[in-house]
Amino acid sequence: MSGAFRKAAYATPVSRTAVAADFPGFSFGVFRDPPGQVWADFTHDTDEFVVVAEGAVQIEVAGEMADCGAGDLVLIPAQTSHTLRTSPDAGSVWYYGYGHFGGHHG
Repeated sequence: MSGAFRKAAYATPVSRTAVAADFPGFSFGVFRDPPGQVWADFTHDTDEFVVVAEGAVQIEVAGEMADCGAGDLVLIPAQTSHTLRTSPDAGSVWYYGYGHFGGHHG
């Protein structure tokens, strides 16, 4: 598995404050998706992080796919195609932000 996926990077329950502190200079947001929500084939001009806080999300980054759950971190480089699919069985909550990787994340 590539360096994009970091399983169990955060203890559960996932602390919103801890995640935001780990990504200084990044924006920070929260998505609360219903069962079966799909965000398909996105690219961004900046790097993006995703941390699953609740539920199950299948995440694809540059053609590599992983089933992610609470505590998993995904690092998505700028201009990289990615898709997020929330499980059809339950919703998900995930934290995200846009910025530029450096330090221990890049």
